[in-house]
Amino acid sequence: MEEEDQESNVNFISCVCFVRQGVAKENPAKATLTQEELAEVINEMKSGTRDDEEDDSDEEGERMEVDTGTGGGDEYNFDDYDEEGGPVGFGIDGVVVAAPEENLDDEENDSEAEDDKIKQGDNLILVGHVDDVCVNMEVYIWNKAEGSLYVHHDFLLPSFPLCLEWLNHDPSANEPGNLCAIGTMEPIITVWDLDIRDSLEPIYKLGSKGNRKKNEPKYGHRDAVLDLAWNQAFPHVLASASVDQTCILWDLDTGQPNTTIEVFEEKVQSVKFHPTEAHHVLTGCCDGFIRLFDCRDPSSLTESFKRWKLSGEIEKTVWNVQDPTYFAASTNLGEIAYFDLRQNTPIWKKSAHSEEVSGLMLSPSIPGMMVTTSSDGSMKIWDYNLSDAKLIHEEEMNIGRIHSMSFSPEDSNIVAIGGDNKKRQFRVIDVMERDHVRRTFENRA
Repeated sequence: MEEEDQESNVNFISCVCFVRQGVAKENPAKATLTQEELAEVINEMKSGTRDDEEDDSDEEGERMEVDTGTGGGDEYNFDDYDEEGGPVGFGIDGVVVAAPEENLDDEENDSEAEDDKIKQGDNLILVGHVDDVCVNMEVYIWNKAEGSLYVHHDFLLPSFPLCLEWLNHDPSANEPGNLCAIGTMEPIITVWDLDIRDSLEPIYKLGSKGNRKKNEPKYGHRDAVLDLAWNQAFPHVLASASVDQTCILWDLDTGQPNTTIEVFEEKVQSVKFHPTEAHHVLTGCCDGFIRLFDCRDPSSLTESFKRWKLSGEIEKTVWNVQDPTYFAASTNLGEIAYFDLRQNTPIWKKSAHSEEVSGLMLSPSIPGMMVTTSSDGSMKIWDYNLSDAKLIHEEEMNIGRIHSMSFSPEDSNIVAIGGDNKKRQFRVIDVMERDHVRRTFENRA
């Protein structure tokens, strides 16, 4: 009976995000709280949860259902899981407060051992991990030269993570930070400092559900946040896409929405800034439309934007960084398509997978290389051009339904993927180790 209960546990990776080398502190600071401070944090979180529940009870009928699956409903079985006391609305009642120990200094010294230092050649990989009632963002260390991959530290999250985005803009500091914005099943975006270990709370939040008792107004999203994009040309700007059928451009310096785009007719699942024209925003929506907005032009946000149509729901949109006149998109029906901004229809499109294409990458360093992953459990590598995409390699990844993919900023051949196989959910692979892939692309890098 015990084995059956263990087998029934939910265990999956919902989102992954590579972080470039050299941005993390060698020895991340460790958050330390006294017993009194920890008790105060717990009480504040409990109070906030109660306030949220009271406010939410008046709007229960207004909330929209999240469908991040193949169009068939609740991919992660959120509804049933919530009824079982899962992490939706997860509090920290279960946190055990350890009693002070005389050897605390020795324990801290052990934790700062040489093997625990983050090196210049290390990548961080941020991983949204749901394991039964435990919802974490795990910070992995990946070092290709040493062949190392392990969890360095993690953060306990209050809700299912749906998207992750690294950024370095810290409004409270005079120097670049090492931060992560997280979108979850809740409408509030939280931003965490990756250089602080064991933190119980984000350094700041974007959005508010409002609180009538405290006279706090609502602002920001009204439902789950499905995608995030940081604008590297304007580091104080973060874009978010939501189930509430809006895309918001946030001013991180003020913590307030600067621009809200509201022309969508369904959930917005993808948002990307143009690689060189940073005022252009590309979105993918469940109404089947890809839309391009010029945020300098107010009319573009309501009526003069460009748009393209595909069958099914748009899952991913990605720019061709080598020539950003072009971009690609994928759908929940397993289709991929390639577009020219100057044309009204796709250059080409094809059926790539039997289920939704949950990961899509156009290599920024190797011309013509495209990588796709899918809920069907497979990864495929394509050789694409302006007329077609040819399948080069297909592989079952054996991690269950694949929900997410990210690639290394230093080496786009290195791909991290996350799935829902209960025994093995996460892999980091080098696609160039596949013989046919290497023979096809090795002379193009």
